[in-house]
Amino acid sequence: MRPIALIVRAGAALLAVGFFFTLLIDGAPKPVTEQVQAAPEKQGAAKTSSAIKKPVRTAPAGVVTIAATGDIVMGSTPNLPPDGGRSFFNGVKADLAGDVVLGNLEGTLSTGGGSKCGSGSSNCYAFQTPPSYAAWLKKAGFTILNVANNHAYDYGPSGQAQTLAALAKQRLAHTGRPGQIAYQQVGEIKIAVVGFAPYPWAQRLTDIPAARRLVKKAAANADVVIVTMHAGAEGTDHTHVTPGTETYLGENRGNVVAFSHAVVDSGADIVIGHGPHVLRGMEWYKGRLIAYSLGNFAGYNVFALGGPLSLSGILRVTLRGDGGFDSGTLVPTRLVGAGVPALDPAESAHGIVRTLSREDFGGRGVMVSANGNLTR
Repeated sequence: MRPIALIVRAGAALLAVGFFFTLLIDGAPKPVTEQVQAAPEKQGAAKTSSAIKKPVRTAPAGVVTIAATGDIVMGSTPNLPPDGGRSFFNGVKADLAGDVVLGNLEGTLSTGGGSKCGSGSSNCYAFQTPPSYAAWLKKAGFTILNVANNHAYDYGPSGQAQTLAALAKQRLAHTGRPGQIAYQQVGEIKIAVVGFAPYPWAQRLTDIPAARRLVKKAAANADVVIVTMHAGAEGTDHTHVTPGTETYLGENRGNVVAFSHAVVDSGADIVIGHGPHVLRGMEWYKGRLIAYSLGNFAGYNVFALGGPLSLSGILRVTLRGDGGFDSGTLVPTRLVGAGVPALDPAESAHGIVRTLSREDFGGRGVMVSANGNLTR
């Protein structure tokens, strides 16, 4: 791909993002990225006997409400929604409400540039949505987007820079770049959000020692720590969470169990997963909720649909000021038409997640009630 000029100065974009989230390293204002060096660790079972406890802090009053979704692609030029995306999230907007509303932005908000797919390949997919579509994310209620995933760099550094600038223009925060911790203040509660994926343009999910250190750093500077991960093999054959490293098309997609347990040991209060394009089970680990995959939330003319690939959910959770779980529910959604998100009247997500949680985690599985409430 030929190098092309960056659309915006990165510093300007970060200043705009800082209006909503304060991006800090070690609690003091610094550039958004800091490289965390660590020797690679062999993947294996999570070490649960030497948990890293959070620093002793006085739990602030109040609670934090979180709404989270799986993968989002609002179309890829030239295959865009007929009204330019204006009504794209209308069917689910009422449930995209919270102090933190987090989604995985699967692709770029950009124009021009060279695609990673070059002249084209039947096995290569690159997503490019117009930068103006960031306004529809804002209108829908999102407050922060994860950019740690396999499509965040589909159009190289220019595509990434345009994406971050488009989010900044709408005063939307982002997380997931190397060394990045995003912070938000909600009343007396300080929240940290950290994104991971197994790619060089993201904070590496496969480097578990570095992940531990970054999450421990977040926990030292915040009351509530949210970790989001883009991990795991893809498709209807991969609905179950299995121990060990998962691979897909020759890629190491991480050891999702070892990673999730490690970041909870290091201070994460909730782990929210996406990437497999299907719903997966949920686990209680040391009192913290791990949602291994929320599936395809929105994907206009880009995802294979049908069956489990069309079913998803909005995870709504309330955490106390000490990070402890207060309440939670799973709002069942589905992709309709060409891939527009809508509420699912059949409420399929409840039964799917209930069954997978029990089968994969036994007594640690999250109980999903008939109306979607999450309990131990």
